[in-house]
Amino acid sequence: MKKILVIGGTTYDSIITLEHLPEPKSQTIHYAPFHETIGSTGAGKALNLAKLNVQTTLHSIIGKDDYGEKIIQYLEGGNVDFVYDFDPKGTERHVNIMNQQGDRISIFVSNSSEELPLNMNRLEELIEDCDLIVLNIISYTKQLIPLIKKHKKPVWTDLHDYDVGNPYHQDYIEIADYIFLSSDQLNEYKPIMEKWISEGKQLVVCTHGKKGATALTQDRKWVEMPIISSYPFVDANGAGDSFFSGFLYGYLHGNTTEESLRFATICGGLCVTSKELVMSELSEETIQVEFKKHYT
Repeated sequence: MKKILVIGGTTYDSIITLEHLPEPKSQTIHYAPFHETIGSTGAGKALNLAKLNVQTTLHSIIGKDDYGEKIIQYLEGGNVDFVYDFDPKGTERHVNIMNQQGDRISIFVSNSSEELPLNMNRLEELIEDCDLIVLNIISYTKQLIPLIKKHKKPVWTDLHDYDVGNPYHQDYIEIADYIFLSSDQLNEYKPIMEKWISEGKQLVVCTHGKKGATALTQDRKWVEMPIISSYPFVDANGAGDSFFSGFLYGYLHGNTTEESLRFATICGGLCVTSKELVMSELSEETIQVEFKKHYT
């Protein structure tokens, strides 16, 4: 099995769940279920991949604080090989207000450093040793792009709610061989996918929430995949990272794009049945059983 290096994305978040997102007016909300847990895209991907028996190392930045220690302990409990540098600004924290339809408002209570001193020798060793890099769109990771280019490793990236023309994403688009994104901010997503494939990308996958996902392969083949509607919805937090991880699992096991999208759909669906970034019962055996249940 190939070694995966996930770079960037650990926070400690407060999750508030409401029936509906609040309207833009003064109000008092008397019942709001609340919990705190690890968050962000790197943690979500690494936790999922670890449960699926994919050899994964996560590098991220955390603060020398209680929240950073909670992240270390959580990832250790999830059997994630976690390598970190300390951020002088402390651990990044978010407040996510979720509704029962899976929509959310994310409030960044504190931000991590865009640039900071990193142990570059250790990071270069990690890059040399891995077979595939998942480069998340966290600001500090841009410091590592020259090293990644130097060692010519295949790069996967997740642009999340990509908006056309945002210069922030360009470095990630240029270095990536495989691109994932959401259509939430896009009126027309297919022309963007076609453009990236014409520029030499190996694969582009666009997710649409309850409307499923669309993939475009290097040979210009479109693949559409609906969701599995029978999974009971609890919380959408982490579903996109679970979807990504399920696809990567399928890809690493030599599956077709369509089959990998099925594994992605299963992992995303299982995630929404849980309040955590990853369903506690997730395993390689679980998704194989679910695959047979839904697709054979």
